[in-house]
Amino acid sequence: MLNPSIGKLINIYESRYQLVIDVAKYARYISEKAEQEGRILVEKPVDMALNEIAKIYSNN
Repeated sequence: MLNPSIGKLINIYESRYQLVIDVAKYARYISEKAEQEGRILVEKPVDMALNEIAKIYSNN
């Protein structure tokens, strides 16, 4: 999914703050996992996290 709609995600979350926290935590997880595996990320971890969270909520 390219450029998920932030407006739709904000409506799902109770607050923008919680959305930012969840994206940041997931981005850090992605970054740490890639570092442990020795992979080089082409896409930014924040973009990857935001896309994954949007994908999860679009399936519900």
